[in-house]
Amino acid sequence: MTHDKNSAMPVIYLASRSPRRVELLKQIGIICETLPADIDETQIFNENAINYVTRLAHQKAEACLQTLSVDQRLIPILAADTTVVLAGKVLGKPEDDNDARQILGALSGRVHEVHTAVALAFNNEIEVVLSTTVVEMMVLSEAQIEAYIKSGDHRDKAGSYGIQGAAGAWIMRIAGSYTGVMGLPLYETAALLRKRGIVTA
Repeated sequence: MTHDKNSAMPVIYLASRSPRRVELLKQIGIICETLPADIDETQIFNENAINYVTRLAHQKAEACLQTLSVDQRLIPILAADTTVVLAGKVLGKPEDDNDARQILGALSGRVHEVHTAVALAFNNEIEVVLSTTVVEMMVLSEAQIEAYIKSGDHRDKAGSYGIQGAAGAWIMRIAGSYTGVMGLPLYETAALLRKRGIVTA
C-alpha cells in the first residue's frame, strides 16, 4: 500500500468504489485505499431497511477483510452502505433508465428517508453505526426527470439521485446528515474512528 510517509494522515482501506466516499474521507484528513467488496446485495424477505443496510455494511467490511493478509489486517477497514426508503419500501440503485424514471417519479413531492450504515473492521472486531436522514423532495416535472436521466447522474446511486449534484436543487428540506445522504455520514464516521483511536481530531 502506497502513501506519503511524511504525511500524518491516517491510512485505511475503504471497501467501496465510490469516489464520493473517497472525497468525503479526504475532507476529514483521511487517505484511503479502495478495495471494493463485491457481495450479494439482495434484500432478505421481510428484512426491514435498517437491518438490511447495517447487514450490507457489515458484510462489505467482512468480505474486504477476507481478502487481506495477516499484516494487512492491522490496517482499519471502513465500509458503508446507503439505502433510500419511501413509505417503508427500499429503493435501491436503478436497474436502468426506466427504473430511475419510476423511482424519481415516486420520490417527487414526497418525504423519504436515507439510511447509511458505516462499518469499521479493526482489531478483530466489526462495529456498525447508522445515520438516518429525512429528505423532502419538491414536485418534479417529467421534463426535469428526463433532463436528469439524460445527464446520467442517476446511475449507480441509491434512490436514483445524488444530493451533491444537480438534484440538490430539488431538495426542499433535510433533517439529519447531508453527508449521510451523499453516502458517508462524516460525524458518525469520525466518531467511530475516534472511538477506536484511529483519529484524534
